[in-house]
Amino acid sequence: MTTPVRRHRGGAVQDRPLGWARNPLTEFDQLLSEMSGLIESTVGGAAPAVAWTPLADVTESDDAFHVELELPGVKSKDINVEANGQELVVTGEIKEKERKGVLRRSTRRTGSFEYRLRLPGEVDTEKINAEISDGVLTITVPKAEVTKPRHVQISETSQSTESSG
Repeated sequence: MTTPVRRHRGGAVQDRPLGWARNPLTEFDQLLSEMSGLIESTVGGAAPAVAWTPLADVTESDDAFHVELELPGVKSKDINVEANGQELVVTGEIKEKERKGVLRRSTRRTGSFEYRLRLPGEVDTEKINAEISDGVLTITVPKAEVTKPRHVQISETSQSTESSG
């Protein structure tokens, strides 16, 4: 059996088969989720928990790194933020709701999550600030004083003694 392919207007055959997702990682993630569900239904028990990584944005300003993680429905007590040198680690758990009736389909993430980030410079771990609002955890990691750019003022001195030859 041949795999159906999509043809462009010029008649050229596209390299990817039909149905191939634009982002292969999304398709892989969906495949893992389906396999996990298959294992649960076959074995009858819960499959071993695998930590997943929440979506995040990392930006850098002159004086700090800013990390925003999407954690909808997570309470601050269920999140742990640790900094060790240049590494930032955010772990926690999204607990599954207790439901009445039969759950027919679920695509929301639950269970343990872990986000690791190695920052590209020295940071001041004593002044890290984290706050959660509207399902977004915002972490501000200040840069250490040694890594901040410093403007050096150049002073001019005039020659007070002139030599005559």
